[in-house]
Amino acid sequence: MQHRWILAPPEELNSDAISWSEICGSECIARLLSRKGFHSAEEVENFLRPRLSLLSDPFLLPQMHAAVSRILAALDRHECIVLFGDYDVDGVTSLALLDEMLRAYGGAPELFLPLRMEEGYGLSRESIERCLERNRPQLLIAVDCGTSSVNEIAELKRRGVAVIVLDHHEPKSELPDCVAIVNPKLTECGFEYLSSVGIVFKLCHALLKMRPLPGFDLKSKLDLVALGTVADIVPLHGENRVMVQRGALEIARTRRIGLRKLMEVAGVRPPILPDDIGYRLGPRLNAAGRLSTAEKSLQLLLTHDESDAAVLATELDQQNRERQEVEAQIFLAATEKIDGEFDPARDAAIVTGARGWHPGVLGIVASRIVRKYHRPAIVIGFDENGIGKGSGRSIEGLNLVGALMRCSGFLEKFGGHEMAAGLAVREENFDVFAQGFYNAARELLSDEALQPCLKLDHELAFTEIDVEFLRWHEMLQPFGNGNPQPVFLAREVEPIVPPRVMNEKHLLFRLRQGDRHRRAVYFNCAVSELPPAPWDVAFRIRADEYGGETLVAMHVEAVRAAESAACER
Repeated sequence: MQHRWILAPPEELNSDAISWSEICGSECIARLLSRKGFHSAEEVENFLRPRLSLLSDPFLLPQMHAAVSRILAALDRHECIVLFGDYDVDGVTSLALLDEMLRAYGGAPELFLPLRMEEGYGLSRESIERCLERNRPQLLIAVDCGTSSVNEIAELKRRGVAVIVLDHHEPKSELPDCVAIVNPKLTECGFEYLSSVGIVFKLCHALLKMRPLPGFDLKSKLDLVALGTVADIVPLHGENRVMVQRGALEIARTRRIGLRKLMEVAGVRPPILPDDIGYRLGPRLNAAGRLSTAEKSLQLLLTHDESDAAVLATELDQQNRERQEVEAQIFLAATEKIDGEFDPARDAAIVTGARGWHPGVLGIVASRIVRKYHRPAIVIGFDENGIGKGSGRSIEGLNLVGALMRCSGFLEKFGGHEMAAGLAVREENFDVFAQGFYNAARELLSDEALQPCLKLDHELAFTEIDVEFLRWHEMLQPFGNGNPQPVFLAREVEPIVPPRVMNEKHLLFRLRQGDRHRRAVYFNCAVSELPPAPWDVAFRIRADEYGGETLVAMHVEAVRAAESAACER
């Protein structure tokens, strides 16, 4: 789809509260920072130099006191504690962190992960029965699930099991009756952006405040927090920014042998960036849970055996390749169906499905469909009995859970976040559900929201791009949801020579603006038709280490024929 380029207007840097010239050595960076709504120089300083001392009291989270007291009591009474998790990276890292914390207190928790294919997400009836039969818990701590499990937790309580929920999913009108639900979305506590592993980290902090453990280094566990937070695509602001920034440093020097082996097979080297987690480490940790069981990912994070770690990392790498093949096949089949039905002038959403589509990769397929068509997308795979499991991804402007609530009468169950959700639907209800979701999306989304646009943060001349500017740019890291990497605009750019194709996928440019030359890469665009020069170029920058020297790499996002400055407003 054709994107409309929109250049952000330049901000006024005159402020009584903030002297930008004293804080920042780059006018461009100062303008980028000013958009974030800081009210004081201290807030800007805390953003540019995040510190663990900025983390808030964990007892500000709802029901944290009740959760901590019950866990300490269970440890003192040597109760059977079961940590019940989810099979994605957020769930697996949460279990690994809480397991290490409780073992440091002398506990011996049992770890339980549901089987995606047989039992589905969260506290399903099937997974509860297997857990009760296998582990016989006295205290069950549900992590990254449970907020909506009213009936299932009632059944656990009836059978004598105390339950604590550590979760960040959207609550519904009725909440489970249990010991505690530590979910920041239950109240306006200021932590609504946390992932589940972030909540577990806060719980560990609370446990240590209540009962200190000399010698236990909670800071070193931030490698797990960074993995789960970035992989779950929660906003990287507030405390998430602090934990991911420090967690990336912990990943770079981790003593976790399994993580080191995974970094080797994924080709990840320090410095660790969110892209390394989101596109290299996270998908490999997710692969096992998507295709079968997440046990291997959990074992990899917890093992102390080097040979086991090497085997597990290799297996996860291979499973990720298999996942990519399955995903590619379903994406191709889905786009063939969509292209025969989709009308961008009429349809505010996409719902597609078929028998035999593997439910473990449907979320990734939905994300790719959203990027291709710029529409909220639901992708559903049906089994031989006509039971469908689906995943949805959204665009800015549509709360996916809110939209699903409007057509929930046609669903067996659903849950998730504003931008991502899961659901179950019977095949006979597919058409009526799809129509209901189309109607909800049309009512909730404006025409402007349905028009894809390329948001440009600042016009940047080649003369302004140097290592000093890169240093200030990198202080804005970590980039991700809630803190996107800046996209810059360079006008009147010309290629010095025709672009060279690399690996049959990418274009390597040598560009000129005035008397300045730059090399640039345009990824996955070898088959793109380029407009006549001169061009306007949208691009990002990043550090590139070459021969021991730090260079500024330029990554092209889009190219168009050069236009006047008025066209982006």
